[in-house]
Amino acid sequence: MTTILLVEDARDLAQVIERELTAAGYRVVLAYDGRTALDLLAREQPDLVVLDWMLPQVDGLEVLRRLRQESPTPVLMLTARSEEVDRVVGLELGADDYLTKPFSMRELLARVRALLRRTDLVRQMLEADRKASTEAVRYGPLALDPVRHIATLDGQELDLTPTEFRLLHLLMRHPGRAFGRSYLLDTIWGDQFVGERSVDNAVLRLRKKLGPLGEAIETVWGVGYRLRATDVREGP
Repeated sequence: MTTILLVEDARDLAQVIERELTAAGYRVVLAYDGRTALDLLAREQPDLVVLDWMLPQVDGLEVLRRLRQESPTPVLMLTARSEEVDRVVGLELGADDYLTKPFSMRELLARVRALLRRTDLVRQMLEADRKASTEAVRYGPLALDPVRHIATLDGQELDLTPTEFRLLHLLMRHPGRAFGRSYLLDTIWGDQFVGERSVDNAVLRLRKKLGPLGEAIETVWGVGYRLRATDVREGP
């Protein structure tokens, strides 16, 4: 059963939301303050967090900040603040969606379902991208054979680290697709404790090893990286 952590200090509202979510088939874990929420995050590992902005002890933004240091769990923030700057602050800290009070239970449930569907889709993509493909791939003068664990450029073997090889393989399997840094961390590095800077460094090294073709690994500002859809040297 999908578990939702509901963090709301207004007890009457919290109980109404809990009742609606439970009736919709979700398991609800309830916290009335930020400190309890942090404890429950570690213990319950919920599938989604519905998080109020204004909380006693530890406010919602601090809860969100600490959550994002450990987990990509989707977060729907509840707030009485309607100013754009407030929404931007929360989104920049990692909130996935916003709902301004007062709101209808129908809209709340719709947003919860949408976030869970999106998370499920990302999880499926992640699982597919993590699976080791045995099919050889080519991109212009660049060829990669995952079975022999060899990558060549213009017929010359490239000296790649295991991480660089996996990263190049993923990009070559999906030319034109933009990958976020956090997604690349989950896919390539897995459970290793590294930061997003590791992705930038790996891309930088890979670009250098590919020489002029390294320009085909494009930076997608605010997102991450992609391999250009086609190698421009291939011609029409």
